[in-house]
Amino acid sequence: MSKTFISWNVNGIRAAEKKGFLDFLSSCGADILAVQETKACPEQLSAALQNPPGYHAFYCCAERKGYSGVACFCKEKPLAVSCGLGVEEFDKEGRTLILEYPHFYFLNIYFPNGGQGEARIAFKLRFYERFLEKSKELFKTGKTVIACGDVNTAHREIDLARPKENAGVTGFLPEERAWLDRFFTEGYTDAYRAFETSGGHYTWWDYKTRARERNVGWRIDYFMVDEKSLPNVTGADILTDVTGSDHCPIRLRMNI
Repeated sequence: MSKTFISWNVNGIRAAEKKGFLDFLSSCGADILAVQETKACPEQLSAALQNPPGYHAFYCCAERKGYSGVACFCKEKPLAVSCGLGVEEFDKEGRTLILEYPHFYFLNIYFPNGGQGEARIAFKLRFYERFLEKSKELFKTGKTVIACGDVNTAHREIDLARPKENAGVTGFLPEERAWLDRFFTEGYTDAYRAFETSGGHYTWWDYKTRARERNVGWRIDYFMVDEKSLPNVTGADILTDVTGSDHCPIRLRMNI
């Protein structure tokens, strides 16, 4: 059966609602729409965001108000939904939703940003480690594993417009990129790169410098699929025409 999955860092779901998020949800054709950086808990949201027509909505929010958070909007109700990776320092930031279906697991992850100094970079790398551990647990079930979200790291030079200028900036540090190497050698495949090998394709642009107008961006949002299921992927693309955030959505099509 063909499935369409979309992932989008909305940079505040209440702000996104004012910019047409619900219209996008109703028209995008996603079987699952995963969003990151919701910056809200369900009780802070409109009835339409809590119960959108045609979708089941699931939220995982941070202890800190107006920070982080992820959500999934699903046409088909999952068998089970879990919030977090089972580690308190990560889970209190509301960064992970895991949905279980009969034939696959779907992970919606808002990976930490490494800003604010070395301690936060170390936190980010610990989060990567735990994510990979959890993924390996799910791989062992034999089900397809699909992970998506804002990874907050550009993997290779081709994934950002100005790699040399950003070589010492978090999001493109050698140790961060090395972790993506591990993801893509220990079970996962970067779905987009299975279809597109050229540069100039980005998912995030800095608001302050009007970088989107000049396409000076970074590709830091990913769909990652377990290697054995990659032959079932029929398409992966970036929805650059969709505005409303400093990120744009990404899409995966797959037979499951």
